[in-house]
Amino acid sequence: MTEGHDLSAYREAMIVLATAAILVPLGQRYRISPILGFLVAGALLGPGGLGSLWYTFPEVRWIAITDERGLGAIAELGVVFLLFLIGLELSFKRLKAMRRLVFGLGALQVGISALLIGGAASLFGASPAGAVLIGLSLALSSTAIVVELLSRQQRLNTVTGRTSFSILLLQDLAVVPLLFLVTILSPDREGSLLGGLALAFGQAALVIAAIVITGSLVLRPLFRLVASIESTELFVAAALLVAVGSGLATASAGLSMALGAFVAGLLLAETEYRRAIEATIDPFKGLLLGVFFFSVGMSIDIGGLISNPLPIILGVVGLVVVKSGVLAGLLRLFRVPWQATTEASLLLGPGGEFAFIVVGLGVVHDIVDRDVGTYILAITSVSMALIPLLDYLGRRIGERFGEHQEPNPLLSEEPPHEQFDAIVIGCGRVGRLVSEMLSRHNVKHLMVERDPVAVTKWRGEGFPVYFGDAKTAPFLKRCGLEHAKGLIVTINDPASVNDIVSAVRALRKDILIVARSSDADHARHLYTLGVSDAVPETIEASLQVTEAALVGLGVPTGPVIASIHERRDEFREALQGAAGRPTRGLRARQSTTKE
Repeated sequence: MTEGHDLSAYREAMIVLATAAILVPLGQRYRISPILGFLVAGALLGPGGLGSLWYTFPEVRWIAITDERGLGAIAELGVVFLLFLIGLELSFKRLKAMRRLVFGLGALQVGISALLIGGAASLFGASPAGAVLIGLSLALSSTAIVVELLSRQQRLNTVTGRTSFSILLLQDLAVVPLLFLVTILSPDREGSLLGGLALAFGQAALVIAAIVITGSLVLRPLFRLVASIESTELFVAAALLVAVGSGLATASAGLSMALGAFVAGLLLAETEYRRAIEATIDPFKGLLLGVFFFSVGMSIDIGGLISNPLPIILGVVGLVVVKSGVLAGLLRLFRVPWQATTEASLLLGPGGEFAFIVVGLGVVHDIVDRDVGTYILAITSVSMALIPLLDYLGRRIGERFGEHQEPNPLLSEEPPHEQFDAIVIGCGRVGRLVSEMLSRHNVKHLMVERDPVAVTKWRGEGFPVYFGDAKTAPFLKRCGLEHAKGLIVTINDPASVNDIVSAVRALRKDILIVARSSDADHARHLYTLGVSDAVPETIEASLQVTEAALVGLGVPTGPVIASIHERRDEFREALQGAAGRPTRGLRARQSTTKE
């Protein structure tokens, strides 16, 4: 090979990867959000930071980005995957259960905030169409930062977390019509506003209908076929194909890629492959969203901020005050406690990531003046960077208003990631029986199965089964392992049982693990891996045969059952002892039982 490589073609990618691999982990050591790490890195290394020095120091271009356009397409994929996962998280059942908070509180927040912010923009000289777009864009908050922050602090289940999620859910839904609005308000459109509105929505309806019909017919069979091959690589390829392909379908019709991905996510939300797809997409979404926020940070003009900071500071303060004030009033109207009201109001007061998409499109379509758009994006960027600080202030202030009152019953709905008391691995004969008994005793649970044919069959029979690989940590986390009380392994493949137990115990040291084992030797090995209880098939079969024989021979049922339980405990203690596990002591249990 005599031809040299154009290393500059890889420059932007290497800078972003270095940010992800070095700067973000360093920031996390000091409890800085990865998203904020990408934002700050983008601002420092972008055209408004070190990138502005490359005319004087050409060497700077190897550690900084001088042209933000190079990351545009990759950054857009981050938003596509974000909307795809939001679609996966939504379901009509969840929307119905939270309808008053989502469509009541959330809609009022967006409407009133947009009216006030748009009115202020109009007073400062923005055109009517530009004011509408600016008001609606800044009324939205940052789903990515707020949810990540609440999740990291384990506050999604609090009143603050559930209230914030309800508002963010409506805001995410509002992005879809907001993207339509950009096309409708464009000065380049021909004909009347009503005609343009009808044409835009008609075109969108046709494209979405095509995606829905095609998806309903194709998606489930597609993932069933791919899953039957048992290839992780092909499953990843299929998930990426659906997310990106549906986005390209809407983009080809002049709509947003994010809209198509959102619709595809909704179609897959009720399928048995939802959790496996979430676990597959999540790593790509995290990195590509990092690229998106890196590009967002590049829009911050550090030089302009330093030389003339007052307008941006006033804009940020004004935005947070208006949105937080509106939220505080609405939250009290919905009888949310003062402490949660203070926390949620300041948490959702800053702008959000979708403002960059909508305002950016507004600038492209000449709805928003370029200088005004740059100023709006600077306000949004700085306000988003302040979210952790505002959250801290909200919690400190909220503690002063702490009050003992019953929370609004509407806030008892679950956040996006459902929680289960038990996870059953395997949907075979044993797994289905375990599921039936758990349901009989009102234990909330889900089932995991690798066989796509079995998943389709038994899901149709009403079992809460999902397709996925229980040996992978991301999928286990998607199934709610972090909050589950117990995990029951019912499959009959010893090697897979060993892998699952090891993977679960590596994530949770305290969770109850009950595992099916093939024989005593396998049970002994499972105890060394950390199971709470192993159930050998050969021993259980022997005990059940013995019980049936003794009762049939006329021995009273009570003493037979007691002796069978005693013998089972002896086997368990022998296996645990052989594995080096401490035992509770048979005599101690017998003594306790007698007492």
